[in-house]
Amino acid sequence: MNVFGLAPLILIFPVIGILFNALFGAAFVKSDRKVGEKWSGWFASFMAFASFAVVVLMAIALRQNEFHKEVVYLFDWISIPSFDFYARWAMQIDTLSVTMMLVVTGVGSIIHVYSIGYMHGDRNFSRYFTYMSLFLFFMLILVSGSSYLVLFVGWEGVGLCSYLLISFWFSRVDKDGVWMNANAGRKAFVVNRIGDFAIILAIILTFYTFSTLEFEPVFEQAIEIFQSGEEVTLFANETFGTPGVTVAFGTILTIITFLFLIGATGKSAQLVLHVWLPDAMAGPTPASALIHAATMVTAGVYLIVRSNILYELARASGVTVIGSLTSSDVVALVGAGTALYAALIAFTQYDIKKVLAYSTISQLGFMIAAAGMGAYVAAIFHLIAHAFFKALLFMAAGSVIHGMEHGHHEVAHEGGHDDPDFDPQDMRYMGGLKDKMRATFWPYLIGALALAGIFPLAGFWSKDEILAHANANQSNYGVFLLVYIMLTLAAMGTAFYVARQLRMVFWGKPRSKAAAHVHESPRLMTVPLSILAFFSVTAGLFNLPRFREAVVLPQIDLVLEHWLEHALLVFELAEEHIIEA
Repeated sequence: MNVFGLAPLILIFPVIGILFNALFGAAFVKSDRKVGEKWSGWFASFMAFASFAVVVLMAIALRQNEFHKEVVYLFDWISIPSFDFYARWAMQIDTLSVTMMLVVTGVGSIIHVYSIGYMHGDRNFSRYFTYMSLFLFFMLILVSGSSYLVLFVGWEGVGLCSYLLISFWFSRVDKDGVWMNANAGRKAFVVNRIGDFAIILAIILTFYTFSTLEFEPVFEQAIEIFQSGEEVTLFANETFGTPGVTVAFGTILTIITFLFLIGATGKSAQLVLHVWLPDAMAGPTPASALIHAATMVTAGVYLIVRSNILYELARASGVTVIGSLTSSDVVALVGAGTALYAALIAFTQYDIKKVLAYSTISQLGFMIAAAGMGAYVAAIFHLIAHAFFKALLFMAAGSVIHGMEHGHHEVAHEGGHDDPDFDPQDMRYMGGLKDKMRATFWPYLIGALALAGIFPLAGFWSKDEILAHANANQSNYGVFLLVYIMLTLAAMGTAFYVARQLRMVFWGKPRSKAAAHVHESPRLMTVPLSILAFFSVTAGLFNLPRFREAVVLPQIDLVLEHWLEHALLVFELAEEHIIEA
């Protein structure tokens, strides 16, 4: 039996979770809340785990298949003969897509389990899990599609799901009567439309250039045209008698890759389209963990890494966007600038989740900068490590908020009075929680140290690989020196705001009655923290050097790099001297 034939199950399992909760979840919860919540939450979680198990099978099958990719055809989708446009829906199973799916389903499954405890008692419990499963489904479409068109379906889908989850408690108003959650959801949706419009233009231009949107044919044609030095005729159509326009190929690649950058700037919250992400904290904390760690915000990074051939050929063509900057240089500068800017903003925040939100923007900047410098493996390495420790930090922050809310309710129940403007997310009301919430504190500490890049945790290896790449190449490309300086300052800033947050939340004396009466969260919430803490410690092993057989001496390579080189054609270009290594 061909194991790759099981690939559609990766998408089918989340769909089953969606249908179950959408059709029966609310009825189960209404008839018996305790039993209904178990059915609703655990069924969705089991479907996420089942999808993860199939992805693991795909990884094993790839290894046995000597890393050769498989394209699993599902069905014919669109047919427009007048434009000679035909699209099929297919899944591309290669090392890059499998890596992304392992992160999405693995971290997503843990967040699902955590959500059962966090959302306990919410009257829209089943609706929440419907949205979470839908989020997983669209993200899996995004990273598994074999073409830019299928990727775009997932791209738009995760945008929709982010709106649904950010505005989940849409009826909530603040003290001024403002619909804060609904407004936050709308803001995320509208801001992302700017980036999405750029993606649409890039896809149209890609089709008119290559007459296909399938990844492999696009990349193969790009290499052939680049080597031949030919110009490209765009918008020619025999049916309508349109002669078309002839343009230099390097110019076309630069425009396409720059448009992809604008799209990534929206989804991955880079300057200047970052403004939606801090407001995304309005949704349930587990949803924030899913958005910030494993799904939507990583989409822009994936798009650039998947399009590595186009970016490298655009760089090699010498066509510039601004001054002497190629599209890849602009990517690196945008990422580095975002990393530093967001780290500085995180210094000033008092909301425990907003500190982490700006931290996410900053760390995404590291990934985007790495991709812009051509360090695609380093970008994915940091994406993996960040998924573990950022999901851990958001979920641990949710545990802290959960404890503060219960402490506040306990004070009110006993007839006490706390600050009338009390906010369970405001770190100024916290303090001294490490002794009362030890099961939350220790994982939080591990996640925070990993984020700060402390040896030997995951963030140390992944972040320092990006810094090392910028430092090693600053003499070859002048722009990398500026990138290196900004990323180094951002890394230093990360350690500062992490230390500030730990001190305000866990050390010192309680600064409110709620903090003095805080209780630990249930095991359903703390056990997932321990699992993520384990991976926050060990994820650095994914790209440590390993030894393999060589003719004379042992040859050292990097595990993740060896795995991903089969999906990143840029390695082949370097070996064939089409581009500089």
